[in-house]
Amino acid sequence: MNLKNYSKLLLSKLLLSKLLQSLLLLSLLLLNSVASYAQDKITVYAAASLTNALTEVSADYHAAKVVHAFAASSALAKQIENGAAADIFISADTKWMHYLQDKKLINSASRKDLLANKLVLIAPHGRGFEVSLDSSFDLAQAFAGKLCTADIDAVPAGVYAKQALSYLNWWPTIKSRVVGTQDVRAALVLVERGECAAGIVYATDAKISSKVELVATFPEASHMPIVYPAALVNGSHSNTLARDYLNYLQSPRASAIFQKYGFSIVN
Repeated sequence: MNLKNYSKLLLSKLLLSKLLQSLLLLSLLLLNSVASYAQDKITVYAAASLTNALTEVSADYHAAKVVHAFAASSALAKQIENGAAADIFISADTKWMHYLQDKKLINSASRKDLLANKLVLIAPHGRGFEVSLDSSFDLAQAFAGKLCTADIDAVPAGVYAKQALSYLNWWPTIKSRVVGTQDVRAALVLVERGECAAGIVYATDAKISSKVELVATFPEASHMPIVYPAALVNGSHSNTLARDYLNYLQSPRASAIFQKYGFSIVN
């Protein structure tokens, strides 16, 4: 091989080496970028009734990207049990938080009762009816049609609804007309559409809709306290940021947003 060809070969090898080094550096940068993105993302599994308020709270939180999964607390707890990659769980009752805690799937030391809510009876806008909140009143005769609420056996809103109806001795005469839905927001939508003549939802759900009207607020003694506990999920890949976000949910700024939507702050 003459000197000219040898020089060309050497130059080609040098250029190839530089190219490989550049590709390796680019790969490392991309991996670091992906890792950084993963660390800057928090996944929050939260009760459906928190949809509007928590979305606004998270938009106000600039330290990380917050990804939400809103559904019935029962469904979310089961998903976490089956390995869903959640960083934080916020339930609409203590039952499903206890469920995950008993299975050692949440960090019990991080658990905090954040919010409280009220249970209300609603009707489609313009189709309200008179109700007296005592056991002598016949709710079944007060309106015609179905009463929508969340699933009375598993979803917190539905469980509270059955407790309230039973407390007032209305359950025996109304139970055949009760429609249980996948979550409280689904029940709200059916009442908004007029497919159900009445519904039992949270006060915060009724507050966000102009298509329903408030008929009555159930006495607090008629059902278990409506409390929203929050906790870190064990195995979270964004533990530090998740802790910071959980603390932020208890800040005055976040509390003001929750109160705007009708939630009470649990001290």
